[in-house]
Amino acid sequence: MIRLHKHGWLVVVMAGAALAACAQGEQRSQSADSTARNLTLAPTESTAALKDVPPATTEAAKPAPEKKTAVKAPVKKPVAPKPAAPAPLMLAAGTRVPATASDTISTRSAKAGDPFTATVSQDVKDATGRVVIPAGSAVSGTITAAEPAPNPNSTGRIELSVTTVTVQGKSYAVDASVVGMDTIMKGRGVTKADAAKVAGGAVAGAIVGKLLGKNTKGAVIGGAAGAAAGAAAARASRDIDVVIPKGAAITIKLNAPLTVKTA
Repeated sequence: MIRLHKHGWLVVVMAGAALAACAQGEQRSQSADSTARNLTLAPTESTAALKDVPPATTEAAKPAPEKKTAVKAPVKKPVAPKPAAPAPLMLAAGTRVPATASDTISTRSAKAGDPFTATVSQDVKDATGRVVIPAGSAVSGTITAAEPAPNPNSTGRIELSVTTVTVQGKSYAVDASVVGMDTIMKGRGVTKADAAKVAGGAVAGAIVGKLLGKNTKGAVIGGAAGAAAGAAAARASRDIDVVIPKGAAITIKLNAPLTVKTA
């Protein structure tokens, strides 16, 4: 009886252990199945987490490096060639330059060596028609001779020499001659010298009358006759001036070519 009783407890214990083992086996099977299902259904992120692999860290996108724009050297514009300097203007020898006297020139007051001026009255052009000396240009020179006529029956003399012509503010020396000028003859009237001639005639007449008449009346007649003769002599011997009036024409001829620079 005792052995049967012991065997009964042993069977009970073993049966309980078997049940417990079965229960644990089922729990483990269920846990494994659940884990498998979880592993199967787990998203990629969880799979990575289970494998203890750290997720890839996304670095902030670096800005693209700025493209450096190459600095272009400034393009040099081609320099326009300088225009050729215009050829100088030239007048040939023999060219005539018309001018007018700037002031009156008279042998009564003028003397050799005095300066004079004139103004070009018309444009002077070269062979191609270009104006070389424009109207209004100034001409300068000197008086080389100034001699009045000693009496109405003789001629006086006045001569001019041209030295420079000024074109657009620049003076040019010229080799030229005055070949024509408008002049007038102007009597001076009875001057002091003429009066002395009259007085001398009167005295001479009075002396002759007194010698011939031997009385005062004869002297008076002789004096009157002498005075008349002296006046006639004075009129016949009075000086006559040569005059170039202001504005009178003066013609100049170039003896050598004249070159004028253009502006």
